[in-house]
Formats: sequence, structure tokens, C-alpha cells
Amino acid sequence: MRVLTIIPTYNELESLPKTLGRLRKACPDVDVLIADDNSPDGTGDLADSFAAKDERVHVLHRRGKEGLGAAYLAGFAWGLERDYDVLVEMDADGSHQPEQLPRLLAASEAGADLVIGSRWVPGGEVVNWPLSRKAISRTGSFVSRFFLGLKTRDVTAGYRAYRASTLRGLDLGAVDSVGYGFQVDMTFRTARAGYSIAEVPITFVEREFGVSKMSGSIVQEAGINVVKWGLAARLETLRKKLGR
Repeated sequence: MRVLTIIPTYNELESLPKTLGRLRKACPDVDVLIADDNSPDGTGDLADSFAAKDERVHVLHRRGKEGLGAAYLAGFAWGLERDYDVLVEMDADGSHQPEQLPRLLAASEAGADLVIGSRWVPGGEVVNWPLSRKAISRTGSFVSRFFLGLKTRDVTAGYRAYRASTLRGLDLGAVDSVGYGFQVDMTFRTARAGYSIAEVPITFVEREFGVSKMSGSIVQEAGINVVKWGLAARLETLRKKLGR
């Protein structure tokens, strides 16, 4: 399989070298695309220096900070144009351990259309998170499962591997989620399209450098969208039943 790992960055000058180094050591045959949102701290220039020394490292410079979802969608488009077989989402801050990527790739190679590195399945765990952050994540996944009818335990997880065929089968142009809700949106679309979703346990480690991009407004936006998507899906189902 030709694998592309997409790493969105915004002010990750301290964390990117360590994460990239670990990834290149753990999975030397995997290509990397650093999607930088015009980081004011010079992360984009640093990424260029890595790309100049390593032919498997590429950089996508974006105009500015437009959100996680937009960065991944741009990365997906870049990878699909170049015929990669699997496209991986990975944080730059080290919270997604590169050494665990082979678990996701093995499940993808075994046939899963979407593989999620899960914190909330047996064997999964979170390190150095306060109880409040764990509660937000667990609640987000529970609410998403309830309103959207999903079976996935870790709906909001960001460590993922998509088969290219899965992404091509989704209407990515209709995805407008940019923050916390992007992962929920993509999970919902994947499930509704009939694609298989597998979860493999990972150990999620809180970032060592920088500041989390999470905020109350992002969580609120995601919650509103989940309810909206769920109600729309149920209304569509009801219309189809009445139409029969």
C-alpha cells in the first residue's frame, strides 16, 4: 500500500521535529504531507527544510488558519490526486504516537474502510488528561452515538486511516465542519455510506509542547451540529418510510 500521513500544523515549531522524527523511524516507507496553515512561528519554513532533505516528506502551504477540517480536506485532495491507497490523519503535537501507526495500517490492509485509533475501546487509554477533558471526550462520543446512531466508541478520535476508495466514495465537497465536529461528521458520513469502520486501541498522550486548539466554542459548535445532523437523518428516514 502507498500510505500518506497528513500532519496539519499551526505553530508547531517545537513539536514537529520530534513527531516527524519518530514517524520516519517507525514507518520509513510511509510518505508525509505537512499541511501548514501559514504558522507565524515559522513551522512552514521548518517543514520545507525537512522536505528538502527527505523525498518522502512534502509540504502543503495554506493561506492561513482555516481549521482542522479544512486542512485535512486539502490533504485528502492532495493525496488522492497522487493515487495514494491509504490516507492517515495524525496530530503534530505527539499525542498520536507514530509507533502505533502500524496497528492502524494492519487493520486497513485487512479490509477496514476506515480505521480509528480509539481511546475508549479495551486496551485504549489516555495519559495526562484531567478528568474534565476525559469527560468532554467521552460525552462527545456518547452524544454522537445517541443522536447519529453510530456504534463507534471513539467518534471524536483524530488518529485515523482512510482507504482512498472510501474518501472517493464520500461527498467531501459537502463537508463544512472545521473543528472538533469534523471527525464526527466524517465518521457519520462513512457509516451512512455503508463503509466498514474498525477501531484499534491506542494510547493517547497529552501534548508536550504548545497550546491545545480546543475551546468551548469549538465543542459547542460540534454539539449543535451533531443534533442537527441526527435530526436531519431521522427526518430523511421518516420521509422514505412515508414515501413507501
